Formats: sequence, C-alpha cells, structure tokens
Amino acid sequence: MKRLTAALATALALTLAPAASQAADKLSVLLEWFVNPDHAPMVIAVEKGYFAEEGLEVELIPPSDPSAVPRLVSTAQADIGIHYQPNLYLDHANGLPLVRFGTLVETPLNTVTVLADGPIKTLKDLKGKKVGFSVSGFEDAMLKRMLASEGVDLQEVELVNVNFSLSPSLIGGQVDATLGGFRNFELTQMQIEGHKGRAFFPEEHGVPLYDELIFVTRPELLSDSRLPRFLHAVEKAAVYLTNHPDDAWQLFIKDYPNLDDALNRQAFTDSLPRFAKRPAALDHARYQRFGAFMAKSGLIAKAPPVADLAVELK
Repeated sequence: MKRLTAALATALALTLAPAASQAADKLSVLLEWFVNPDHAPMVIAVEKGYFAEEGLEVELIPPSDPSAVPRLVSTAQADIGIHYQPNLYLDHANGLPLVRFGTLVETPLNTVTVLADGPIKTLKDLKGKKVGFSVSGFEDAMLKRMLASEGVDLQEVELVNVNFSLSPSLIGGQVDATLGGFRNFELTQMQIEGHKGRAFFPEEHGVPLYDELIFVTRPELLSDSRLPRFLHAVEKAAVYLTNHPDDAWQLFIKDYPNLDDALNRQAFTDSLPRFAKRPAALDHARYQRFGAFMAKSGLIAKAPPVADLAVELK
C-alpha cells in the first residue's frame, strides 16, 4: 500500500509539474523614448499582472537611439515597437517591413504652441514670425496645413531648428511659437516654469485625425498568438487607468519612482483620456484619410492600401 501510495504521489507530481513550471512567453517591447506617462497602460499591465494572466513576460526597453526603433523591430531585434502613425507611412514608403497591429494613444498629441500672454492669438498672427521645431518632415506638412486653414503660406514663417529645446526657446524669446510639443507635457512644463502656454491643435486646423502612438511589428509575427494576448492585457490596463486613476498613478510611480514629480503627475492625468480603450481596433477610413494627407503633402508618392501597413488582429 505504501509503494502504491508513493507511486500515485509520483505520478501526480509528474502530471502537475509541467503546468507549474511552464515558463511565460517572452515579449520585448522597444519604446520610442524613455519611460513616461504615455506608456502607462503597459506599466499597469505589468503591475496588475495582466500580462502574466495572458501567459506573457513583457520587457519594456527604452531605446538608446529612438530613431533606430523601426529598423530594430523590422530586423527582429525586438518583437514590438512603439511608433508614430505618421512615421509608419514614411517607413513603408522606404521599404521597411513594419505593420501596425494596435494603438496606444489614439489622438494626436502634437501642437503648435505659443505663450498665452504673447502677441500670437491666432495662427494668422504667425505670418512673418519664427517657429521653432525639432524634427522636420511630417511636422512641416502639419504646420503647412494648419497655416493654410488661416490663409498663411508656410513660406511666410521662418522655421528655426531648436533641436529638442522647444519650451526653453519659446520662453526665452528665440522663437514666437514651437512646433511638435506634446499637449500632455510641454504645456505643463511651461506652466511649472511660470509661463503659461496656448496650444493650437492640428486636428482643429485641417489635419486629419491620426493615432499618435501605435504598436508595430514585422509581418511574419502577425500570426503569433502572443500579440492578441498582449493587446488584451493592454486593454484591461487602459480600462483600469480610466476607472482607478489615483491607484494607477501609485502603481506607476512604484515602478518608476524617479517620475514622481509635478510634471509627470499632470502628464499622467492629461494622458488618461487619450489611451485607446480598444487597442486592437482599426479605423480603416481614418487611416485612408491620413494616407491621402501624407500623399497630398508630398511626404509619400502615393497613399498605400491600409491593409499594407495596418491590420486588426482576430
């Protein structure tokens, strides 16, 4: 009887062992910048165990070179990349094999920003003025369309490369406006420094709506079961952020205590309504409209079929 009991115990242990020791599927996510409140759904998915519930072990990796993220993902040096929808069209036109499979931030964050107490009250007032920028390309096209909505030609403003010193250049008077500052960061940063800003939003001045931050991967991974599980966890986290913002903030700074300051606290709050609650969903018409804008602006030769660069996983 003792031998039988021992044999049964051994058999039971062997039966249970694989389930107990089964390793989670690993996923590497290459961020577009250092960790910040824009990434809150992924941080919360880690902290709340939503990724673990999906059998995933997710690593969030800040890039040493943000511009290299698309290339690194397309060459299988990371599974997922955080990317910008406008840049996805440029990468596709350059032959980089990348596909959008989910959305992180579903509204534009870009702005044209001026000092609230300064002389610029409308975009029309930028005629003959200096506009500071960090990155050319899409942002130039964005500014051109925004100015055109007020009857101003892009050639009638002076573009000044201020590198990534947007707010300081505006506050210091080197430029009259800045292009590309995020509405959930730069406005708060300026206010903290005692200079209230006013933002003009591209989607209110002729630029089609677009997703600011998206999840991209290489085409051969689209059938990988890890991706829909990843999005399901991110969706749960986005809803948790909406329902429990204060608790979510505490979880966020528990993981990243260096971000526990006034700027990031306000950025966290301002980002909440912009996170995609259905990250897997794809609005084909919206992508078509934005592709047409990119082509009309001369940034790409022709708008590609949506299916060539964006999918909705089943």
